[in-house]
Amino acid sequence: MTNSKKRSQCPISTSLEIWGDKWSLLIIRDLMFKKQCTYGDFLKSEEKIATNILASRLLVLEENNIINKLEHPESKAKVLYQLTEKGIELFPVLVEISLWAEKYYDIPKERESIIAKAKNNKAAFIAKGIKKMKEDL
Repeated sequence: MTNSKKRSQCPISTSLEIWGDKWSLLIIRDLMFKKQCTYGDFLKSEEKIATNILASRLLVLEENNIINKLEHPESKAKVLYQLTEKGIELFPVLVEISLWAEKYYDIPKERESIIAKAKNNKAAFIAKGIKKMKEDL
């Protein structure tokens, strides 16, 4: 972790301090599926993140090299956010969370085919997803 005191040396605790809140994981989710997002794109998500929380989470993710800020090709007033290789490597975590959720909760119809692919061959699904995201860097 960058410039902050860890609560403990536990790897789970240390990791959760960076990306363990729901908003950070939703930002990471959006970047995994959309590749790049602006601040405004995150605000439009159905979860309705508050602007102060969004700004705080983006900063923490950037400081910990989970995301990068890029120049927007069409507007000097906007920036694009993109996952780093370190951020992309969180893909297996999100897959596992999704599989756990599918086991206990209703999944939207549009997500069922993705979950089915992950369940069919999880290792191949994860490898393919990571490879694709890294190619888009």
